[in-house]
Amino acid sequence: MLNNMGLWDRIIRTILGVGLVWLALYRAMQPAWIWGLAILGLILIVTGLSGYCPIYQLLKISTKK
Repeated sequence: MLNNMGLWDRIIRTILGVGLVWLALYRAMQPAWIWGLAILGLILIVTGLSGYCPIYQLLKISTKK
């Protein structure tokens, strides 16, 4: 698998993902918002930990040096 994300991009995505999942799980919101935030957070965590972003590949972007 390609690695198209730099270190800071991965760190920021992972932190934002964890924050969104925490927000979805521990705050009282409407159910649609909870699922949306949780799914977006999980996507950010997975892409941050793997170092691969499919959207970056489609747009031919790489933040890796």
